[in-house]
Amino acid sequence: MKPHRVVVTGMGVVCPLGASVEGFAQGLFEGRSGVRRISLFDAATFPTRIAGEAPLPDDVPLGDRKVAFALEAARQAMRHASASGTAPRLGKDAAISMGVGLELFSMVDLVTSRRAGFVLPATLRERLSFLQTPSDTCIAMMAREHGCFGSPRVHVSACAAGTDAIGAAARLIARGSVRTALAGGTDSMINPLGVAGFCTLSATSTRNDEPQRASRPFDRTRDGFVMGEGAGVLVLERLDDALGRGASILAEVSGYGSSLDAYGISEPHPEGRGAWQAMVRALDDAGLGPGDVDAINAHGTSTRKNDPVETLAIKRLLGERAGRVPICATKSMIGHLISAAGAVEAIAAICCIERGWVHPTINLESPDPDCDLDYVPNRARPHVQRHVLSTSYGFGGHNAALVLSRWPT
Repeated sequence: MKPHRVVVTGMGVVCPLGASVEGFAQGLFEGRSGVRRISLFDAATFPTRIAGEAPLPDDVPLGDRKVAFALEAARQAMRHASASGTAPRLGKDAAISMGVGLELFSMVDLVTSRRAGFVLPATLRERLSFLQTPSDTCIAMMAREHGCFGSPRVHVSACAAGTDAIGAAARLIARGSVRTALAGGTDSMINPLGVAGFCTLSATSTRNDEPQRASRPFDRTRDGFVMGEGAGVLVLERLDDALGRGASILAEVSGYGSSLDAYGISEPHPEGRGAWQAMVRALDDAGLGPGDVDAINAHGTSTRKNDPVETLAIKRLLGERAGRVPICATKSMIGHLISAAGAVEAIAAICCIERGWVHPTINLESPDPDCDLDYVPNRARPHVQRHVLSTSYGFGGHNAALVLSRWPT
């Protein structure tokens, strides 16, 4: 049976640049940074005291921030998908596929120290916030709110999870298992345990006096990534269903590829083997070749290890065209959203396709000699795109890539 074509009909985002797709896109093309000093806890004694904090929605249940972000992004996406026609097909024909973060409990939410010992705070007793901390809770809450009762998918492939979630959902639709999916990622690790963990790995920037200039992908002076938080959710549908209900089609998910190079827990293969494999597989899935790639939304973490290795993988993929294909690093403006990164960056790529522009990689002032491609430094520019690769590479050697295509191509 011929696979169904899969299209995007709705998008929602909560991130350090705002809590709407419009605000996010405006910030991207203006080249604004959402990185600030950490306000969620007292980080004065930490080596890293900056992050990209996202606005917490007002009308969501108490509990884990990543649950709140996921619910808000899903609501936005469903409103967007329903704005130009009837609502998408839901019920048993709709599934949820989400990349989710680690279960990092907030001790303040769980116990309060008193002279008599540790007791449950009122918020825990009244609202059972403890039960909202498991990473997959957002999926149950999204399913109940929007009536998506098809087989769910939970992805925990670290920084590749959001991209994997979108790719897996697209495959469910393509093979006829479901007709509609809410797909994306959500995460929040801006808490003492999350920040301390990455500080221990010496992975995060300590440019604390210049937070907006701290995330510097592909720049010679980069000193680590900046943590971010938030969520991105897409509504995916069969093409014929979207056309039949009069929906506005934002893009097509035309290919997905993944790989596991398993070189190291916290570092990529030195030749970019896994990154290259994921991109090749995504293009093969789309029936395209390297010559069809018009732009790349890079993983672009601003770490010493990732950026030159990612550059090598792109050069291997594109060959002599490598220097002529624009490469955008969304993390330069919002930091690294971990399990949500791939989903929010896919939305960034779609915004670029829709507008016919590529957003900048900000803070690229002193290019690293080992990173010598066109990373769209500091200013957005017009660029017509038919097919864009959106890539994510995670701890443990997880690699994932999507091909997102303009509609109609």
